[in-house]
Amino acid sequence: MNFNFSAWSIRNPVPAILLFAVFVLMGVQSFNRLPITQFPNIDIPLIAVSIGQSGAAPAELESQITKRVEDAVSAIAGVKNIISTMADGNSTTAIEFRLEVPTDQALEDVKDAISKIRGNLPGGIDEPLIQKIDVEGQAIQTYAVSAPAMTLEELSWYVDDVVKRQLQGLSGVGRVERYGGADREIRVDLDPA
Repeated sequence: MNFNFSAWSIRNPVPAILLFAVFVLMGVQSFNRLPITQFPNIDIPLIAVSIGQSGAAPAELESQITKRVEDAVSAIAGVKNIISTMADGNSTTAIEFRLEVPTDQALEDVKDAISKIRGNLPGGIDEPLIQKIDVEGQAIQTYAVSAPAMTLEELSWYVDDVVKRQLQGLSGVGRVERYGGADREIRVDLDPA
């Protein structure tokens, strides 16, 4: 005998509505019991490959190092994005993997790919630095500060002494750091006599 649930529900709507109401209540209770974590554990597989060659121009780094690194890591399974940046004497390639790829496996795969092309890279380069990028420790917001009426030292002191203290006093602020500017230092000159 073949039972047709939809036809039975149309003839008897009360049990179907009651079952729907029970499922809705269970869903609301489950949602309210979900834990909220202030700093959830996020493991995004991001790997950085940094290779330095002192005195090399960015165009030279691009053709001799960065392009070869990008070609080598693009063949790895699970690669989502590859972003490269070059500055004088340094080439950095960031490889983002899909979330289902474990970070340790991604790191080993990148190390294997770089070791395979190591012989094709120029001889005067520094040893390639391959490491995980920690997303959890990075800043959530970044602000730039400028004051035309202040010198660099005055502005740095103001940010450290006033702005940083006020921001750290706010609820929900974990850490405030200043990048750039001038660091305070004490100069001691000794009298040789």
